[in-house]
Amino acid sequence: MVEIPAVTASRHGVAMVSTFEAARAEALFASTVQSSESPGPDEVRRTVSTTLRRLGIRGCAAQVAGEFGDHPDVAVQRMAWALMTVRGVYPGAVRTPPPARPLALAS
Repeated sequence: MVEIPAVTASRHGVAMVSTFEAARAEALFASTVQSSESPGPDEVRRTVSTTLRRLGIRGCAAQVAGEFGDHPDVAVQRMAWALMTVRGVYPGAVRTPPPARPLALAS
């Protein structure tokens, strides 16, 4: 079984978001839960799963895109909170750097 890392380090040492982490953060972003509520881990997990079931991955992404288009200043802060919260709630995998050079593809 292959373990998919939640966050990997890029070539320049900046953390990159995995697909799972991004989907969870978008779901939390698209939910009605507010950062001022300081939701606990169980509430965050429940909210993420409920929002993903209700809207789907594409629906969450569409809501995020709409908010960034309509209210970019507020959306940046909310996404930063959502990412930080998701990273704190869901266990992260070992951070591994990507390969130094692209892998050769078979022809």
